[in-house]
Amino acid sequence: MPTGEMRSTVRTDVVWAAVQERLEHPGTYYEQRARIVDIGGGTGGFAVRLASQGHAVTVVDPSPDALAALDRRAAESDVSDLVTGVQGDLADLSEHVGDAEVVDVVLCHGVLEIAPDPAAALRAIADVLRPGGLLSLLVAQRHAAVIARAMAGHFQQAVDLLDQRSPQGRTGRRFTHDELIALVVDAGFGVDEVQAIRVFTDLVPGSLLDVEPGASSALVELEQAVATRSEYLPLATQVHLLAHRWADPS
Repeated sequence: MPTGEMRSTVRTDVVWAAVQERLEHPGTYYEQRARIVDIGGGTGGFAVRLASQGHAVTVVDPSPDALAALDRRAAESDVSDLVTGVQGDLADLSEHVGDAEVVDVVLCHGVLEIAPDPAAALRAIADVLRPGGLLSLLVAQRHAAVIARAMAGHFQQAVDLLDQRSPQGRTGRRFTHDELIALVVDAGFGVDEVQAIRVFTDLVPGSLLDVEPGASSALVELEQAVATRSEYLPLATQVHLLAHRWADPS
C-alpha cells in the first residue's frame, strides 16, 4: 500500500471505530438499518463502507466531481441502491434531507471549519436529526496548529493562531476543545465522547511507514490508545466528538 494510503488509513481508523461502536448496538435502528447523512462526504470513503453494512447513506457535497466518483465507488461495491449523492452543503441541508427529524446519524467531518456560521450549521444538523440521533463531528484543532507552525519556524503565524477564531486561508477555522463543546451544547446536543485524532500520525515520517514492517498497524494501535486520554488532546491535529440530539434542540 502506498504511503499516502497508509497514512490516510491511520488518520481515519480511530474515527471509524468510534462510529462503528455506536452503530452496533442492537435495536437502536429500524431493522438494524440506520439512516445516515454524510455532510461533505465527497467520494464516499465512509459512505460506501457504511452502505456495505446495510445502512442507507445520503452524501451531501458541493462538488459534482466528488459525487461522480461516489457514484462509481458505490456501483463498484454494489451498494448504489443504498447510497444517494446530493449536491449541496450545510446551508441548505434540510432541503436535501427531506422531512425534519428523519435522520439517525449525521457525519460532519472536516466541514465545520469552513462553514460561514458554525453555530447555525450545527443548528441545521440538529433540525434534521431525530431525538437521540447521533452526531459524529470531526474538526481541526487550534493548539496542534500552533505547535506545527512553531516547529516549522513560522513563529508569527503561530502567534496569530493563538486566539484566531475566524477562518484563515483554505483550511478555515480551528477550534479548541472548550469552543467546540460550547457550540455543540448550544445547538441542542449532549456530548457523549471526545477523542484526540492524529496525535502522532502527522509527525511520523512517511519513510518509516514504508520500510518498517507493521509500522502502520502499530501506529493505529498507538492512536487508539491515546484517543480518549485528555492529556493528549491538546496535541491532536483534530478533535472527534460524538453527541446526541436532545428531544428539544431549542
